[in-house]
Amino acid sequence: MSALKYVPLAVRSRISPLDTAMVTRALLTVAALGLLTLPVLAEGTGQRLRLRGDVTARGDVLTLGDLVEGTTPTAAARPLFRAPALGTNGTIQARRIVEAVTALGLGDVETGGRSQVTVQRAARRVGQPEIEAALKRALETSYGLDARNLAIRLDGDAPVLLSPVDLDGQATALDLTYDPRSRRLAALVTLGDRQASLRVTGQVQEVREVLVLSRSLNRGETVTAADISVERRSKETVPSDARMGQADMVGQVAQRGLSAGSIMRNGDVAPPDLVARGETVTVVFDTPGLALSLRGQANEGGRLGAVITVTNPVSKKVLTATVIGAGRVSVAPVPVTRQANAALDGAR
Repeated sequence: MSALKYVPLAVRSRISPLDTAMVTRALLTVAALGLLTLPVLAEGTGQRLRLRGDVTARGDVLTLGDLVEGTTPTAAARPLFRAPALGTNGTIQARRIVEAVTALGLGDVETGGRSQVTVQRAARRVGQPEIEAALKRALETSYGLDARNLAIRLDGDAPVLLSPVDLDGQATALDLTYDPRSRRLAALVTLGDRQASLRVTGQVQEVREVLVLSRSLNRGETVTAADISVERRSKETVPSDARMGQADMVGQVAQRGLSAGSIMRNGDVAPPDLVARGETVTVVFDTPGLALSLRGQANEGGRLGAVITVTNPVSKKVLTATVIGAGRVSVAPVPVTRQANAALDGAR
């Protein structure tokens, strides 16, 4: 068998010499295509490319449209640079952006004299109040604690959970551990399906709402609504006889000197005296079918409902009476049984 040999094929030239008619037709074709294409390009760009000012990135990547104005929608979606980390800032040299645009064949970019562009990465910030609320919900669900009576002191500086701005929903505490004896907790606070997370530790405190004086009071001074406020204090620091009701304290008077910032306790204040010692009072004797009144002198002061002694200035007899109003006391009628006993004693 003989070896195959390369046989060159005779190729007939198909190139014809140029003539005037062919050149004219070619020029007309190019001109026609140019007239059809230029309006489309003008419509696509609309304006010259200009470098944007400082920008805010909402995603992980910076596109051409984030950095340059006047691009077509298709070109604007072209990724160029990686965005800074959540909640941080970064800079990009203007020349790097110009070089990237040139490499894409999009023409010149007006920089406006800028040497660099500052990029801020947008982020949702979940602060300490939201984090503590998530922990309280988890403690209530997993350990049966009343979230309304809990306070949480987190370790370290005030924590902040950073997440993408489009990550909605409330924070959730996962993997929660809590020791009732030491009251220490640890948990992973997350957003979404663990798309953003932050591990925290801290101390749990049970709290109570108490009444606290906002200014010092002298003995006998009347309490006003502005003198007291409601605060949440650790249960361990709250005395067992702490006052809880605020409304009934207004108008009462201090029974001793009270300092500002002190927790109000039973006995610190009481209703004001309606009868003063040595005051002339009206003594009322009221029974069915008989109502008498006379003047008397109070031997002691007393508030509403207090039992005091009153002296009849005429007979000098001392009566036991109950304070029923300002400057008024009531002497209850003697029970029938006591009258009968008195009669028997007289007969003897």
